[in-house]
Amino acid sequence: LAGVSGNDTLPEYLNQLEKEYSFWMKGAESLPDKSSSAHHSVRLSGGEILNRYWDENTTPRPESYLADVELARQSDQQPETLYRHLRAAAESGWDFSSRWFADETSLRTIQTTEIVPVDVNCLLLNLERTIAEAHQLAGNPEAAQRYQSTAKRRQAAIQKYCWNAERGFYFDFDFVQGKQKEGMSLAAVFPLVFGIASDKQAEAVAARIREGFLKPGGLICTLRTTGQQWDAPNGWAPLHWMAVVGLENYGHLELADDIVERWTKLNTDVFKRTGKLMEKYNVIDTKLEAGGGEYPGQDGFGWTNGVLLAMLRGLRPKATRGLQESAKG
Repeated sequence: LAGVSGNDTLPEYLNQLEKEYSFWMKGAESLPDKSSSAHHSVRLSGGEILNRYWDENTTPRPESYLADVELARQSDQQPETLYRHLRAAAESGWDFSSRWFADETSLRTIQTTEIVPVDVNCLLLNLERTIAEAHQLAGNPEAAQRYQSTAKRRQAAIQKYCWNAERGFYFDFDFVQGKQKEGMSLAAVFPLVFGIASDKQAEAVAARIREGFLKPGGLICTLRTTGQQWDAPNGWAPLHWMAVVGLENYGHLELADDIVERWTKLNTDVFKRTGKLMEKYNVIDTKLEAGGGEYPGQDGFGWTNGVLLAMLRGLRPKATRGLQESAKG
């Protein structure tokens, strides 16, 4: 593809884009009219189709075999059900977080496959839009229209099932119980990243982030402290990136600047103390290392390195100019 740039590349990758989409939509066409699920697809009570995290296997994870078996002994769930929930959470990247728990304090109650996550559905909406654009560029207007219509239906479903007007925030949806999850998480910024939210909704999300999630070192992943790695007090680079982009999309530049400044300062300060960039950071007590989760903190994860570099070099240059000079010292 030498010499091909911009959107001209989309038709070249149309087969790969549709293959990825087929992976997520497997079984969707054969679902009954309401309240059913198969593989990654879920048909909700109103007939809409959204998606969930899923795994075909019902065995302990090879990398955490003993831990999974021991957890199954402690849980009231059937072992096979528990193992699938654990594997699905690992697929999400949020392994583990209170957003997947029925009892938000206990991993034993993990229920990942019963949840329609707001973030993965925003990502799939973006994939549908991208495939539609690829078909349009390839001269396939009927296919483009089909994917555009699917994306619009998904957007309406995200608003219907994940937006909570009373609390002014987006939530994951428990389709088994037929209600939204109670816990707030930074997954709520994804509708802002992809332009799904209205201006009023974005303003409410920004207020909740400022009031609840913003800490001295940046943003906590959730408001719960559980000992899991993607709960408080930890912050995660990709969620900072998405939060800043989403807030900028709706003109909340001051808050976006503040988040960038706090996060990049924490990254820089920890690097000066340790000579390392980290997988996760304690954003509440910036003098402490982050903890929690199944394994020790990892050094120099790609998402940390990439987000920090992007922020320092261009995303919010006014907020990071001083830190660039500090990092050189």
